[in-house]
Amino acid sequence: MRKLVMMVGGLLLAGHVAAAQDASGAAMSMDIHAAMPGHDMKMMKKSDAALIARAMSAGPVSIAKAAAIMAVTSDGKMREVRAGSNGWMCMVDVDGTPMCLDKEWQAWADAWVGKKDPQLKGIGLAYMLRGDTGASNTDPYAKQPTADNHWVVSGPHVMILTPDMARLDALPTDPWNGGPWVMWKGTKYAHIMMPTAPMPKPGKLP
Repeated sequence: MRKLVMMVGGLLLAGHVAAAQDASGAAMSMDIHAAMPGHDMKMMKKSDAALIARAMSAGPVSIAKAAAIMAVTSDGKMREVRAGSNGWMCMVDVDGTPMCLDKEWQAWADAWVGKKDPQLKGIGLAYMLRGDTGASNTDPYAKQPTADNHWVVSGPHVMILTPDMARLDALPTDPWNGGPWVMWKGTKYAHIMMPTAPMPKPGKLP
């Protein structure tokens, strides 16, 4: 699909996203910043400005402008960069890949990380308008391409979740069919991939 999940890496706590959107989370962030030397503080602000711009580039401006902004640190933890107010979260993975997730996708990501059953309450929507760096189309936990795990690198796309898996039956699993397809079909993490631009041609495995 995208490296969605590979990128969601440290997205363990959907609840942390909610915390990132209330005043207490913002206040805690301010307390930490207040303890920093002036030079370090300026550097972090500059770095955070770049992270915010990168994270927001994954989704429509109308959504990203009020979304919570999170970043995955080098040790796999989530760091709040900016609090949000619309229930969405835009994040940047360690490899620089951005994505924006609604509440259903945030809960789904929590389930994926914990290898639990997703508890979807409605349709979920996520944006990866900068594309991804690749993921297996068949194995939700593959970390690199192999000869038989159908690795696919996606260009700009939208991802859709549905609580009714039967709705996925009529859709193909071929990423290069010219339209939407299902990633991880037959697993509890199956979802629809909808390209917003032509898919990159598949490359040869290294």
